[in-house]
Amino acid sequence: MAFDIPLTENESEELTNRSDILGGWILLCQFAITAACFVLAAAWSNPFTFVVGTILLGGRQMGFFVLTHEAGHNTLFKSKWLNDFVCKWLTAPMDFFNGKAYMREHLEHHRSVGDEDDPDLANYHDYPISKERLKRKLKRDLTGQTGIRDLTKRLKGFTNLNLLGKEDQYALFRGLMWHLALFLILTISGFPHLILMWFAALIFCYPAIARLRQVSEHGAVPDLAHDNPRFNTRTTIVGPLVRLLLCPHGVNYHIEHHLNPAIPIYRLRAAHRLLKVRGYFNDIKIPNGYLQVIKQLTHAS
Repeated sequence: MAFDIPLTENESEELTNRSDILGGWILLCQFAITAACFVLAAAWSNPFTFVVGTILLGGRQMGFFVLTHEAGHNTLFKSKWLNDFVCKWLTAPMDFFNGKAYMREHLEHHRSVGDEDDPDLANYHDYPISKERLKRKLKRDLTGQTGIRDLTKRLKGFTNLNLLGKEDQYALFRGLMWHLALFLILTISGFPHLILMWFAALIFCYPAIARLRQVSEHGAVPDLAHDNPRFNTRTTIVGPLVRLLLCPHGVNYHIEHHLNPAIPIYRLRAAHRLLKVRGYFNDIKIPNGYLQVIKQLTHAS
């Protein structure tokens, strides 16, 4: 793909500078907010805080996915070893995820976004869709049908380990260790039952969040077949609450990410501001919030 990038060499160098301090801070915040969700439900134990904590955990699960993606690009930290360690042991195991396999597909997505070789094409190629169809998809997500299907599919690997490659086997066992560690921490703290909050979020909240994130990035964009990220990708401007719930760690700045995947997530907002000043977004519409995105993703019938 060839397209103009309206940034100077010095600006590009600054924006692609990786920082162990900033990467570590984001990782620390991710775990701190996750812990705070459990503390909320433990300190004020009632159905309301359980539900609120579960919804917030769905956003944190998306946060773990975003950091898996970022470490997979080797942009969260300077060191490839540290990126690999964080991806394998701290972020991808949150849903028994094979981060390495995901990144192999994801890099192909970057090379061929919108064309027949794009491994993610099936997720968004038929947008815009009817409002009723989108409602049905989200209903399946929010009623747990999608989450149970996906989690069952992952956990079935334990009954067929001999059919899996070593990489997938190790990913499953890292996921098991991760969840056992979480359960142990909650048990030592005196609240083992709060593990149910984590799995409730994984089943009832995370799938809908993941769907909205995925289709908002490339669904019903101006020109999916175009080779310029301005037209085949979408950035969405959001406020703090939506960022907490739906698009943590700057993942909403997706045009900027496709423009240069070497830009770490903690510099995407700065990249957006520079590009905006240069007029890079003048001929496209950047939605403010997901309600505008949903309007772009749907049609009347």
